[in-house]
Amino acid sequence: METRKVQVTGGSTYTVSLPKTWATENDVSAGTTVEFYPEDDALLLTPQSETDRQEGTLDVSDLEGERLTRAVMTMYVSGFDIIRLEANRITTHQRRAIRNATQSLVGVEVLEETTDSVVIQDLLDSSELSIVNAVSRMRLIASSMLSDAVTALIENDDDIARDVIQRDDDVDRLWLVVSRIFRATLRSPRAAEELGVPREDCFDYHSSARQLERVADHAAKISNLALKLDEIPESVAEGLVALQEDASDVLEKSMDALVAEESAEANELGHAAREAVLDIDEHTRTIDDMLRDLEPVQAQSLGLIVDSLSRSADYGGNIAETALQKAAPRP
Repeated sequence: METRKVQVTGGSTYTVSLPKTWATENDVSAGTTVEFYPEDDALLLTPQSETDRQEGTLDVSDLEGERLTRAVMTMYVSGFDIIRLEANRITTHQRRAIRNATQSLVGVEVLEETTDSVVIQDLLDSSELSIVNAVSRMRLIASSMLSDAVTALIENDDDIARDVIQRDDDVDRLWLVVSRIFRATLRSPRAAEELGVPREDCFDYHSSARQLERVADHAAKISNLALKLDEIPESVAEGLVALQEDASDVLEKSMDALVAEESAEANELGHAAREAVLDIDEHTRTIDDMLRDLEPVQAQSLGLIVDSLSRSADYGGNIAETALQKAAPRP
């Protein structure tokens, strides 16, 4: 850490010198324009960016299939707007993996293709994306998925189960958008300013989005199990419906707490959600007792479903904990 004394020039202008090492490393010299971003009692300074579009190049010669798809997604989340993928020769399998990646991302399309390269571009203006809206959308989809997954199980409806599984892709896309926005706010104070959300709040939304993504995964897991199960005992069905309703109630309370504008409301909802999680633990034990009388294979599958519903409630409890921290007084 270095310190500088503030000086007054011209009777009214406050000035302070920049550390030479930092200026050299960031190509700041006489005539360079820098940007200032007030953040509570802090003032952030950064060199003015010459371009708003970040470009990145990745050698994909040794990457195929899922590894290549994941690499493209990682470049996207890292904040690159234009991604150039290069190799001595892009194979058919590699092109298929790249297309799978672009289809899994919001607003990304292939811009150019040659024998040895593929260029993809993010067509959305990241500054216009709202992390709050993305998380709210994740909330709606994940909650409906959880409800529909249990409906598919109880009604033995394979069409509903398959629809839930497909919707998991929508949540994954939104999760990647949230991750991209969050990482942008960490790299650049300009991104946080354009977003209009404090960086601490961005962390809270990102953390909560991760929990919602896991809820969606468990809803898809329940649906996959529902495709393999036939009719289940009525008493177990009633217990699962009640457990799903309780888990969804925890999610609703916790998300309402997260977006609440008043600290008092956030605290009330957050604590209510945390307390509800404890009640669900007792509920799951009751259903587990019912499963002991069932055929082993069916009991095992239903036990996994009970576990997924219980974990979904726990994820809601994690969101509630984040909401309580967000509502707490800040130093």
